[in-house]
Amino acid sequence: MAESKRTWTYLQRFSEYLPTRPTSKAEEKMNGLTGGKLKLIQAALRLITETRSLTSLGLRELAREAGLNPNTFYRHFKSLDEFGLQVLGYIAEEMKAGVRDLRQMADSSEQASRDTVAFVYHYFLANPAATTVAVRELHGPSPILRRALESQLEASAREMAEDIIERQLVSAVPSETIHEVSRMTIRYILFRAMDYIEKPAQRETIQTETEHFINRQFRGAMLDHLSQTEVERLALRQG
Repeated sequence: MAESKRTWTYLQRFSEYLPTRPTSKAEEKMNGLTGGKLKLIQAALRLITETRSLTSLGLRELAREAGLNPNTFYRHFKSLDEFGLQVLGYIAEEMKAGVRDLRQMADSSEQASRDTVAFVYHYFLANPAATTVAVRELHGPSPILRRALESQLEASAREMAEDIIERQLVSAVPSETIHEVSRMTIRYILFRAMDYIEKPAQRETIQTETEHFINRQFRGAMLDHLSQTEVERLALRQG
């Protein structure tokens, strides 16, 4: 019961992420965003929810959606790629902070995976535009945005591995293997993101399968040093 309450506290804290709610002046200052810059980013996220990619948006379209003069864009951004980088940075930080807080509070690898998966999928559901940006631009036409997203995924995986190592949640697994599994996990979760948003009937199944994927990867890693025969003997003893 305490675990569920704690998880829900974090879900409430972070699920209403910036792209889907009004932003106060204090929050704008915290994120380094001026009024016009913030309006353009939020306009992009609204347009993307209509099955558009970030790189397909035009300056006039963005300005019109934001309620600004088209010339305003170049007061805030040097290029569309710079704008895209700002959008990606805007999306990433608070979700990463929320996930890291949950992992650092976990008492076991199973709890860490359960709480993290619940939080991340709730975030995806509450912020479909932000999720769509991440999924589409990872394989989109802009090499600058692709590299930026790859870097963000790598940073998320590195933080996940560091938290697991620091908390000794899977102490029997070598550090390099923890980093490898963390990279696989981050990509797997992103791979399932759109299905989670678009297929309500499958959400519980997707969440459960994701937890199982993470736990099986780490449990399997504990057996890496064993031969096939030794694994079979261990399985027989457990049975």
